Amino acid sequence: MLTPNLTVSPDGHLMIGGADTVALAKTHGTPLYVMDENMIRENCRGYGNVIAEEYGGNGLICFASKALSCKELYRIVDSEGLGADVVSGGELYTALKAGMPAEKIVMHGNSKTNTELQMAVTHGVGRIVCDNLPELERLDRIAEKSGRIANIMLRIKPGIDAHTHDFVKTGQIDSKFGFALETGEAMAAVKAASLYPNLHLLGLHCHIGSQILDTEPFAEAGRVMVQFMDKIRDEIGLTLTELNLGGGPGIRYTEEDDPKPFGEIVRAILAAVKESCERADYPKPFILFEPGRSIVGGAGLTLYTVMAKKVIPNIRTYVLIDGGMCDNPRYALYHSRYEAVIANKAAEPRTETVTIGGQCCESGDLIGEDMPLQTAECGDTVAVLATGAYNYSMASHYNRNPNAEMVMVRDGEARTVIRRETYEDIIRCDI
Repeated sequence: MLTPNLTVSPDGHLMIGGADTVALAKTHGTPLYVMDENMIRENCRGYGNVIAEEYGGNGLICFASKALSCKELYRIVDSEGLGADVVSGGELYTALKAGMPAEKIVMHGNSKTNTELQMAVTHGVGRIVCDNLPELERLDRIAEKSGRIANIMLRIKPGIDAHTHDFVKTGQIDSKFGFALETGEAMAAVKAASLYPNLHLLGLHCHIGSQILDTEPFAEAGRVMVQFMDKIRDEIGLTLTELNLGGGPGIRYTEEDDPKPFGEIVRAILAAVKESCERADYPKPFILFEPGRSIVGGAGLTLYTVMAKKVIPNIRTYVLIDGGMCDNPRYALYHSRYEAVIANKAAEPRTETVTIGGQCCESGDLIGEDMPLQTAECGDTVAVLATGAYNYSMASHYNRNPNAEMVMVRDGEARTVIRRETYEDIIRCDI
C-alpha cells in the first residue's frame, strides 16, 4: 500500500485508519471522500517538531488551504499549533468561521479584490502577501481608511527550476505570480513597499512549485532569498525579519514515486537559511513554511461504485464509476497518475489494466488510464488513493453534479465533516 494507514482486513477489504472502506461506502454512499485524522495530525506534528528542533521554534507552519479547505480541517491544524495560508476570501471566511486565529493566517493571491483585501485588514490577518504594485497602492488606501497598519510580505520569483509539471511551477520568471529577481523588479517593489505609510513590510515570500520530490530546489530557494534580503539591507538599509518559503513537498501518488520525507526537506531548507545568514552576518529571520499536499494528500482516498464495465477488444477496458472529473479533475488537468484498488477485493492481485472513466459528459473525464486493478464488476467499490489534496478543493458542479460527502476517520470511527450536497443546494442561487 502507498501509505502505512492503509491495510487489508481478514475478509479482504481495504481499511483506512482502522475503518472498513466497504462499510463506509455502504453507510455514507459514493462518491465519498475519506480522510484519516490521525495521519493528518501526525503530519502536522512532524513539521512542527522539525521547526522546534532545528530552528529553536522560531517559525510557523501554515497549512496551505488550497489543498483542502473545510472548517473541520482548520480546527484540526489549529489544535496542532499550525496557522493557515489562504488564497481567497472564501478560504479566509472558512478559516475564520472555524475559529482559526486571524494573526496565524497568511493571505495570498495574485489578483485579490478590494473586498478580499478589506476583509483581511478588518479581521487583522497576520500577513498579507502582496503580488504586484497596484495591489500595494490599493491595500495602502484600504488600510488608511480602516485606521490600520497592514503587515505585508512581498512575493518574489527566485528563478528556480522546481523539476515539476509546468502547470504547477511558480518560481520562474515567466509566471503570473510575484516580482522577478532577475529583472530588478523585486528590488523596485521592496523600495516602493517600504514607503507606504499604512503598510509594514515584514519580509519576503516565495513559492517555487508543487509536488516537488527533492530537497535541493527548496534549499536553493532559501539561499537565494537570504542573499536578496542581505542585498536589501545593503542597498536601502532595511533589515527584514521574516522569510516565508512557501510549500510544495510532493507525496507518493504511485508506487514509482519516491518523495523525500518532508522532515528532510525542511531540515535542508533550515540548514541553507542558517548557513546563508551566518555567511552574510544577517540575523536569522522568523521562518514560515506552507505545506498542504504533504499534510493531507496521502491521508485521503475517494470511494466510488462501479456502474458499468466496457471491454473494447484489443483497445481498452473501461471501468465506469459514479464520479469523475467533477470530484477529481487532476487527471483531466495534469494527467496526474493515481493508484486504485477495488476495496472489496483488496487482497486479490490487480490483474487487469483498465481506464477508469467518470460520469461526466466529456471524453476526457477520466481518473486514469492503463491502471492496474482487480477484476471489476458492477457494484464493486473502487478506492482511488492519495486524493486528500486538490480533489474536494477543486471539485465542480459540472453537469450539475452535487459535491460529494467527506468523512473524517479516527481510530476506526467515521464522522461526517462535509455533508453530501443535494440538487436543491445546486439551484439555491438560481433566480
